[in-house]
Amino acid sequence: MASWNVNGLRACMNKGFMDFFDRGFDILSLQEIKMNREQASFDFGEYHQFWNSAEKKGYSGTAVFSKKEPLSVSYGMGIERHDKEGRIITLEYEAFYHVTVYTPNSQDGLRRLDYRMDWEDDFRAFLCDFKKPVIICGDLNVAHKEIDLKNPKTNTKNPGFTPQERDKMTQLLEAGFVDSFRYKYPDKIDAYSWWSYRAGARGRNVGWRIDYYLVSDALKNSVIDAEIYDQVMGSDHCPVALHLEM
Repeated sequence: MASWNVNGLRACMNKGFMDFFDRGFDILSLQEIKMNREQASFDFGEYHQFWNSAEKKGYSGTAVFSKKEPLSVSYGMGIERHDKEGRIITLEYEAFYHVTVYTPNSQDGLRRLDYRMDWEDDFRAFLCDFKKPVIICGDLNVAHKEIDLKNPKTNTKNPGFTPQERDKMTQLLEAGFVDSFRYKYPDKIDAYSWWSYRAGARGRNVGWRIDYYLVSDALKNSVIDAEIYDQVMGSDHCPVALHLEM
């Protein structure tokens, strides 16, 4: 399964998206689609499609494509103030829940940090309420440890690497989840999934790892591999993947 913040699906379509789609993942999750389904006539074949668009046009939004039809699907976390931006899609399968999420950015000047803290607490409670193991994927908008970004010392007051955001990630993992990439590659450096468009950051690999697959502790022994497809272009993020044997 794979997850990708496409930074506008219509734009990404013109930058090779379908080449990646055609790799044939069992579940492919997208964040920041910035569109409603009816705005384009893309052909996704026989995949089951699930779309959650923001009320604000051209903003945020998520989508999931699954080969296997889920037992159920839900959108959002059931809290009105969190559910207007199309940030969560949950699919239920026999053995697990699959949650795609696009976590709110704290934004310049950290003007949305207080809201982000409330979101984090509510999202963690939402995940802990499931009665089956959970797979969480998406853009979590946080580099958890110093190893997860190129320049940690100069970013401690910037959105995505504040102590508050990092602490919420720690709390989420301590609630019973595993960062699949760090589980497989605890010491791997220079492994990033997002690069600023400024100053040739991607070419110099000055990046951040903010896109994740987290799995319930009960699933960690089923993790075969976790990958970052940093050679896939089309967005300021690259896709990440999880190989799971169920």
